[in-house]
Amino acid sequence: MLQTDNLTFHYPNGPSLTFPDLRCAAGEHWLLLGPSGSGKTTWLQLLAGLRTPTTGRIVLRDTNLADLRGGALDRFRGREIGIIYQQPPFVRSLSVGDNLALARRLAGLPADAERVHRLLDRLGVSHKARSRPDRLSVGEQQRVAIARALVNAPGLILADEPTSALDDGNARRVSQLLREVAEAVQAILVIVTHDARLRQEFDRYVELAGTPA
Repeated sequence: MLQTDNLTFHYPNGPSLTFPDLRCAAGEHWLLLGPSGSGKTTWLQLLAGLRTPTTGRIVLRDTNLADLRGGALDRFRGREIGIIYQQPPFVRSLSVGDNLALARRLAGLPADAERVHRLLDRLGVSHKARSRPDRLSVGEQQRVAIARALVNAPGLILADEPTSALDDGNARRVSQLLREVAEAVQAILVIVTHDARLRQEFDRYVELAGTPA
């Protein structure tokens, strides 16, 4: 379960942001909507443990992120939170398979080549395991990015604007793929986006207001 309470973040000499409380059970799919400047990116970074809230708490699988520091937080994030960025953080000099193996090592987990192969196969890119990420098409890179987010069997998958640059048909396909793979591992899926087209595909969503004061 993911739970947040009284979450705020204040930028020095910048805006103060207040976020709605969340209660997300295992296997649920959520959409966090908001226009540009509403604080969506900050919200995602807080949920990922990449920023520390000014007030409030974030609890994932009975662990309060505020109780973790340094390497302990990095390992917890690596194991329990899969992040799908707009620009995937691949190591270009490594193959697709080695990028996934690296994600496991950074989380303190064994390589598990069989798991890597199964994930890539499920996403239709196992034939690209020995290719470098920059040799892939945009669609293939996106699928490998999803595999990288799933490789450590996280309890929470965060997707940052995964459909904003796509046409309607591809946006639906990516949304469906994310929901399918999250459901397969019973992970919480949270998509943070300004793409209002996705609202009709999600029963659970929270919408932020416009630019904060």
